[in-house]
Amino acid sequence: MAASDARALSRALLDLCRSRKLTIATAESCTGGLVAGALTEIPGSSDVIDRGFVTYSNAAKHAMLGVKTATLDSFGAVSKETAIQMAVGALEEADVDLAVSITGIAGPGGATPGKPVGLVHFAVASRDGRIVNKECRFGAIGRSAVRQRSVLEALRMLMDLARGPQPPAKKREAASLARPRVARSPRRTAVKRRRPTAPLKKPTTKK
Repeated sequence: MAASDARALSRALLDLCRSRKLTIATAESCTGGLVAGALTEIPGSSDVIDRGFVTYSNAAKHAMLGVKTATLDSFGAVSKETAIQMAVGALEEADVDLAVSITGIAGPGGATPGKPVGLVHFAVASRDGRIVNKECRFGAIGRSAVRQRSVLEALRMLMDLARGPQPPAKKREAASLARPRVARSPRRTAVKRRRPTAPLKKPTTKK
């Protein structure tokens, strides 16, 4: 993945989120903050990007994002279940509109039975309740390549989520709903009566 590809996609994502008034948080494991880095490299990204979580260890995933210990024990850090809980945790902790998570095995080591090098799980979550997860098997293409391709995939997933339904408009306050406006008749302008003025006296001149 060329750096220009990530930069172009990051810029497009930021422009889209800015136009729709959406904010983003990232939760990254194997990419170590590269998604947040790609987005914040673009000038003016601070009005969209709220924060990024780098949760490399299981303890960090649990403490910072609320990933359940039972989930980590049953499915492992590199799993659909963990990725979803990471994204939802980032969404809730940051109180943003969109969140993305990445957890995978970049290599060259770390593979386990059924989980080869290059396996990466992604999830995106939105404030309106949409959650999308994806599994990619990039293969043993090298640690750097797995990480860079993961960044691009995460940006694409965020772009798709940002194109979704607009966030609901803010509801009017209860007070304004409880007190509907009543049409009033136009006020009559009070006309003040002028008092008659006394005739002006001619100035007297003393001789």
